[in-house]
Amino acid sequence: MNKQELEAAFFNHYQKQAQHIFFCPGRVNLIGEHIDYNGGQVMPFAISLGSYLAVSKNNDNVLRFQSADFPEQIELPLQKAYTKTGKEWYNYPLGVINYFVQQGHTLSGMDFLFYGNLPIGAGLSSSASIEVLMGYAISSLFKIDISRKEIALLSKKVENEFIGVNSGIMDQFAVAMGKESNAILLNCDTVEHRYLPFKLGDYFTIIINSNKPRTLADSKYNERYAECMEALRILKEAVPINNLCDMSLSAFNEHRHLIQNPVIQKRALHVVSENERVHAAVTALESGDIKKLGELLYASHQSLKDLYEVSGNELDAIVNFSHSFPACIGARMTGAGFGGCAIALVAKNSAPEYATKLIAYYTKTIGYKPDVFISAVSDGVCEL
Repeated sequence: MNKQELEAAFFNHYQKQAQHIFFCPGRVNLIGEHIDYNGGQVMPFAISLGSYLAVSKNNDNVLRFQSADFPEQIELPLQKAYTKTGKEWYNYPLGVINYFVQQGHTLSGMDFLFYGNLPIGAGLSSSASIEVLMGYAISSLFKIDISRKEIALLSKKVENEFIGVNSGIMDQFAVAMGKESNAILLNCDTVEHRYLPFKLGDYFTIIINSNKPRTLADSKYNERYAECMEALRILKEAVPINNLCDMSLSAFNEHRHLIQNPVIQKRALHVVSENERVHAAVTALESGDIKKLGELLYASHQSLKDLYEVSGNELDAIVNFSHSFPACIGARMTGAGFGGCAIALVAKNSAPEYATKLIAYYTKTIGYKPDVFISAVSDGVCEL
């Protein structure tokens, strides 16, 4: 659906013109997985797929939520606070509105029509995309003086407190602050960041959607979070750290015996080693050593599979095929895991062959097709 089609759909729903159209991308995390909530550094970039919002104010003092993607819709009166109701999609934008009214901002009634071309539940941050999209739209519509960084932080607060998922800041930050042709090196503890020119030379970043819904992701995500907090609690008794990622790998190996539960120890080892891989990936990107970057992606996947145990047959099948394809120099799962997406670095002239052969291999191995696409590295949230 393009901008004109979205405007036409809005008119069909509400019998009036949309006053504004906003867009917020999804994101892919190149490397640094499951360390955002452990104070680690991550390397996400915004992609050209994302979420769209057509909106007009109304004089009825009501909020009307409709989506071109989901049948659920709701009409709510303007009030001083809202609570989450069930698992419907509109809880994400509603949580953002709740934030603004709780902060004392006066809003008017609004008619919303959302549309997205991000695969839902694929680990490309469709929820963060909707949250940041809504935060940006509200701040624009009501002239609220708030920065993109602050929109990312309030969206994380909504995810944690309104939706109830213990996510870190990476997803919201990446889609709010994305910059064309750049990855973001983000310290998830301090929110310090810098842009890294994302130059891959003769290689494409290919995104592969396993098409397995991430049914376990939220519950297991909170479980992994709790395991990491337990590891941190134990290590803090011996080492002056605030986050697991404050430790070097050598310091962790010196103190790992303190964690007697082998599962908790594995989780912490992934976190600490993944944070070091991010540092190595920065060096590889800045020096143009794309083959080294590819090796780090493979190592990241192995750690996520063996130590953090958030992969699965589908994601492993994609990475196993990638290993066997000579023109692919690196691949790994990206996102929370248990389904969702993988990324691969593939030579540009071999990308069509990679896609064709991967689809055949995956379909034979798993029983259904993946989706394979190349996405541009794009800017963050904006008004169209």
